[in-house]
Amino acid sequence: MLPVMIYLYIHELTFSFKKINELKIMKNISLYFVFILISVHMNLFAQKIKSKNNYVYQVREEKGDLNNDGKMDKIIVEMDTVDETRPLRLQIFLSQPNGKKLTLAVSSTKIIEPQYPVENQGKFNGYQIPNFFIEKGILSMWSEIKGGNITYDFKYQKGNFELIHVTKLTNNSTKGYVDENTIFTDAKFNLISGLRIETDGKLGSEKVLNKRKKIVLIRPLPKIQDFKFSDKKLY
Repeated sequence: MLPVMIYLYIHELTFSFKKINELKIMKNISLYFVFILISVHMNLFAQKIKSKNNYVYQVREEKGDLNNDGKMDKIIVEMDTVDETRPLRLQIFLSQPNGKKLTLAVSSTKIIEPQYPVENQGKFNGYQIPNFFIEKGILSMWSEIKGGNITYDFKYQKGNFELIHVTKLTNNSTKGYVDENTIFTDAKFNLISGLRIETDGKLGSEKVLNKRKKIVLIRPLPKIQDFKFSDKKLY
């Protein structure tokens, strides 16, 4: 009877050790997978941070007083040289009352169209990078559009850069060039009053062919950080 009991005890002990080893193996496997998941997450997070820091090529810079404190502020436009679409980022730096260095007030990657948009299947969008100007506290962005150009005027008020005026010049040419028969449309949109005026005329002539007025109220005024390059169709 004793040998049988010893045998059963040894068998049970062996089984227990086996279960313990299996649990250890399962625990190690679980820890291994947790480690892999954490590593993947950290790697993706690092790539995300890195991707935000690829705007290293500066293509535009303009200085002027934007917040009416008598000090120079600055805007810069930088290109992401890693992303194949070549996106662009606008940043606005404002002076501070304490006289310290300029502080970043706005950063936007939506306001300027990438040079090689995804929807163009890798082809150039056909437009030059917008130009920026600062005059009398107004930040203006001049952009090429199909058949003409458009200028947006932003003013710093209530702690934001708000769109206050849009000027758009287009023409009806379908030949790829303009001549004496080309009709130009000059549209001026005052977003503060809501008055939008369109004037038609021919190249080299002061005669007004047609003039249209209407009131379009947009409230609240669009903020530069929310503004998208595709919004040109709205104005």
